[in-house]
Amino acid sequence: MPSTEQGRMLLPIARTAIAQALGQTAAPTHPSTAASWLQAPGASFVTLTQQGRLRGCIGTLEAHRPLHQDVAANAVAAALRDPRFAPLQARELAQTDIEISLLSVRQTLAFRSEAEALAQLRPGVDGVVFEFGRFRSTFLPQVWAQLPDAAGFMAHLKQKAGLPADFWSAQVRLERYTVTKWKETDFQPTPDGPPAMEAA
Repeated sequence: MPSTEQGRMLLPIARTAIAQALGQTAAPTHPSTAASWLQAPGASFVTLTQQGRLRGCIGTLEAHRPLHQDVAANAVAAALRDPRFAPLQARELAQTDIEISLLSVRQTLAFRSEAEALAQLRPGVDGVVFEFGRFRSTFLPQVWAQLPDAAGFMAHLKQKAGLPADFWSAQVRLERYTVTKWKETDFQPTPDGPPAMEAA
């Protein structure tokens, strides 16, 4: 199925799940049984923004449930359980934009130093998972827009995991992944004609 049509199906699933969790009346979404990709296990992140500012982002790194369930659950979690923000209020939903990122299979990186690791990262392309013992964090590829330098990207990733920005150890494990993403604004009509669609 073309990725545009995937976005057209996934975004309403996310918005409906949030609306229902907030007690709003919303027509239930029933994924077509013919859409086998919706029923297959998938890993996704759901990002909420308001006027371009982050309002919540929660996701799954391991595909462990049907994709439509993963998107719905992560959408509700982003709205209500992101510890960085107060729970979304019903009155805010209309002013909230939704973005869905569908994750690829992760690839483990091999390196002998932080410099070697940084040299392998592809700014603007790679999402990165950082692991050291019980410390773990990830940034979606979209974060490169705010942190375009690989060293700065890694430093903030370590801080997100709860470690110092200059931390390094031979036991650090890194994985990378790519995403296919869709934003609700991609499907809104433009002044000159049909909806715009941003390739991911």
